Amino acid sequence: MTRPVPYIDPARPTPKRQPLKAWSHMQKLIADKEDTAQVFYIIQALNGNSSRKDFKRFLSTPSGIEMLKRREFLPDILDNHDEIAKLPAGTVGRTYMEFMQREGLSAAGLVAESEMRGDRDLYDDDLLWYYNRLRDTHDLEHVLTGYGRDAMGEASLLRYSYSQGGGMGVNFIAFMGAREVAKYAPKGVSIPAVAKEAKRNGKAAARVIDQDIPALLREPIEDARERMNIREPALYKQALRRFQEDGTDPQLVAA
Repeated sequence: MTRPVPYIDPARPTPKRQPLKAWSHMQKLIADKEDTAQVFYIIQALNGNSSRKDFKRFLSTPSGIEMLKRREFLPDILDNHDEIAKLPAGTVGRTYMEFMQREGLSAAGLVAESEMRGDRDLYDDDLLWYYNRLRDTHDLEHVLTGYGRDAMGEASLLRYSYSQGGGMGVNFIAFMGAREVAKYAPKGVSIPAVAKEAKRNGKAAARVIDQDIPALLREPIEDARERMNIREPALYKQALRRFQEDGTDPQLVAA
């Protein structure tokens, strides 16, 4: 029997919010900021039904259903550096590849981290495909928005993402991350102002998740930012400079 499009496994339970579980995983993340698998647990414990609502929003876009039918596995595209290297300098793809190589990252590595959760893989349906797409475009969002992988940049990017797609788990991590960064912030740096800027920028911009990713990779990055109305994170960059001038390495609180 041909499955309908979209298809959500009827056995998939309706997610329930578990705030105590989220708090426990947040304490583990604070204790070890490299244990990024905790991020997935927190989001799962708090997001409730927001991801399903976001999936419906994606399908309502002009190309959402078509992209779902193609069911592209983005890590195979994003980690194909041989092909991406053929793109002109200054394209989204080349900028993304250089970022990933500089940071020692890969899309496949993020997949491995997320698979430590386990339970979502029980349901091989279109909602799982969308969850994976959200995961696989995270570092592409870093490149397009200009938010770095320091703790302030990660918290800001999550606030940016929350303003676009919701999710209590995402907002909670962004809030707690910003609170931790504020403990190290030099005098005159307002972390709440940086977070508000990220929220404004996210609300104004088109979503990366809704883009045709292979086509986006071929686009000049400045053209893509203009088309998607991705604004300069001015307050974030100012704050980053103040950290550096103060002699505080933002990577010491890296996410």
